[in-house]
Amino acid sequence: MKTSDFEYYLPPERIAQTPIEPRHASRLLVLDRSKPDLAHTTFWQVKEYLRPGDLLVINQTRVIPARVFAHKSSGGKVELLLLRRVDLTTWESLVGGKKVGSGTTLKLVGGPDAIITAELDGPHRLVRFSEPVEAYLAQTGQMPLPPYIHTRLEDPERYQTVYALETGSAAAPTAGLHFTPELMAHLEKFGVQYARLTLHVGLDTFAPVTEDDPLEHKIHTEWCELNSEAAQQINRTKQKGGRVIAVGTTSVRALESAAQAAPAGKAVSPFTGPTDLFILPGFQFRVVDAMITNFHLPKSTLLMLVSAFAGRERILAAYEEAVRLEYRFYSFGDAMLIL
Repeated sequence: MKTSDFEYYLPPERIAQTPIEPRHASRLLVLDRSKPDLAHTTFWQVKEYLRPGDLLVINQTRVIPARVFAHKSSGGKVELLLLRRVDLTTWESLVGGKKVGSGTTLKLVGGPDAIITAELDGPHRLVRFSEPVEAYLAQTGQMPLPPYIHTRLEDPERYQTVYALETGSAAAPTAGLHFTPELMAHLEKFGVQYARLTLHVGLDTFAPVTEDDPLEHKIHTEWCELNSEAAQQINRTKQKGGRVIAVGTTSVRALESAAQAAPAGKAVSPFTGPTDLFILPGFQFRVVDAMITNFHLPKSTLLMLVSAFAGRERILAAYEEAVRLEYRFYSFGDAMLIL
């Protein structure tokens, strides 16, 4: 297995720059692993592929408006993207700017002072602020859209799921962006249930794998929580013959992490803490029966994850067909249901 095995060609015009309205009007490509052909529909019609008793597992994380700007004492401009809070005033951050090493002092535009306390790998830094910055972020921070999106987002809430509750992500769990309250109620009336978990998404999840051998790639940890109530829902669904359908690769990682320590006879156990689970072809899925996901970047860990679930050749063929039929790709793009 080589990283180059997960390459594909995507014309730049296929990268969605703006979200579609309404959310559930996006297109949906359906890949049933038991059938040779793909199906094409809209996300509103996802009910046609679900059954009463199915359980949709959604990631309720909320994106931090964590892109902020600062100046060095010399006047040089610095951009910060806060990734993860380490303690009350210290954040792991991506830092853009010249000569921003350990000991550099910063002044946030309209906000508190800060100092770089440690240099991590690449542009990663530990940044300690003179006071907690959450209130400042809420007022001044910008939404950290992926670098391939060049169009201004008029409504920052469009980069949040409608069910987002727990603030902590550096990026949205984008498979969930297709759900609307109307669709969720429509599915619930049909007999589909929901279980909530939290996985705070880090930007490293979306970064391409640069090593020739994906096994040499170090995936960064992400904090997740599956509480006892959600674990019970999942175990009951399995016992009754229903399907556990993960909404997004983040839900997949959290669920399969919670399955690692499950006792005999249970699909999952409650789980809280960091996960560095790296799902590659050959991985044995223990709890996820189906998944809803977006179209992922070439050579990314996410493309490797969906390839582990449906087969690399099958996924790449589906992507080639999606390009031909002019599906919209990446964060604001269309969706795929893998059964």
